[in-house]
Amino acid sequence: MRANDPGQSVEAVRRALAARFKSAQMDCPELDARSLVGAALGLDLTSLIAAAAQPLTLDESSRIEGFAQRRIAGEPVARILGFKEFWGLPLLLSPATLVPRPDTETVVELALEIWRGGRPPDSRPRIADLGTGSGAILLALLSELPEAAGIGTDVSVAALQAASRNAARLGLASRAAFVACNYAAALSGMFDLVVSNPPYICSAEIANLSREVRNYDPRDALDGGTDGLDAYRALVPQAAGLLAPGATLVVEAGIGQIGYIEGLMAAAGLMLERPARADLAGIPRAIAGRKPPR
Repeated sequence: MRANDPGQSVEAVRRALAARFKSAQMDCPELDARSLVGAALGLDLTSLIAAAAQPLTLDESSRIEGFAQRRIAGEPVARILGFKEFWGLPLLLSPATLVPRPDTETVVELALEIWRGGRPPDSRPRIADLGTGSGAILLALLSELPEAAGIGTDVSVAALQAASRNAARLGLASRAAFVACNYAAALSGMFDLVVSNPPYICSAEIANLSREVRNYDPRDALDGGTDGLDAYRALVPQAAGLLAPGATLVVEAGIGQIGYIEGLMAAAGLMLERPARADLAGIPRAIAGRKPPR
């Protein structure tokens, strides 16, 4: 049974699609089928259940089949839908941006914990997100800190356009600005929080990533050079120069990179005050360095 046969019920098509995805060894066949059928019909989960017996039109069937073929070819569901939820925020994607991942939420968690643990409640933090992509980290922080304002940088103008659209859709445009530059190269002044999820995959390892990543995420947002650490060598000293006294840099790290990044932070005059924050898989993922107070 294929989705381009009109007259089938919504539920029959959803079940058939889940079976096709399972046969194609997709990781989450049921979830993917629900998400794509719902998106094709413009229905949320509750409405999808209510419409289970509804027959599909030819246009609806064709739309679902188009989504199915793209998914079986390896395109991530988020790319097909055009958005991904991060920190509870629906973020629009573009070919120039990574798909935001749950691992990166550890950067948000650690940054919020540090800020809220050491600052008076009426403080107005200034935040910089270096290599912002879709704006995920910056916009998550602004959503949690209504008194904050921030700047996101990226070398990709297309990525900055996506981030700007996300800020506008989320009602955060008045507190978010975006600048085209390499990490902090065009920034000046003092910041209270600097955050980043830079490229950290070793160049030789990109070919071994899942096809959802290697074929659809922009290579420039993945490739960290021969040892995966090129970005940190550039951004850590730049970020240290932007931090106000007592302010903090929080970055995401790849597997096995924490020790080297700690060394870069120490060389830039930053103090390591707590262990790296682990992601849901228990992998140390977010690391923070603080500029000494005056």
